[in-house]
Amino acid sequence: MLPRSVGSPYHAGEEARTLSDFVKVVTAGPMFFVSAWVLMIFAGIVDKDVGFRPFGYIAAMLVTIGLWLAVAPAIGAVARVPNVKGRRH
Repeated sequence: MLPRSVGSPYHAGEEARTLSDFVKVVTAGPMFFVSAWVLMIFAGIVDKDVGFRPFGYIAAMLVTIGLWLAVAPAIGAVARVPNVKGRRH
């Protein structure tokens, strides 16, 4: 395999993809806290209709961690599936 030079278009695309992945990881942190806060607010709004007591921020963070751990693998699996609608056989 031939080495790729630093200025090649392939390298620039790879660098942009790496930077994009880094930005996604950095934005996931604040989004976790925002998600926990929104969950806490939502639980306070629907507590009487659903039938449970509203919970605090720490409990909302624990529920958010559980949801993220349950949903993230499914989202990752769906994201890896190639789109075959546009292909003609």
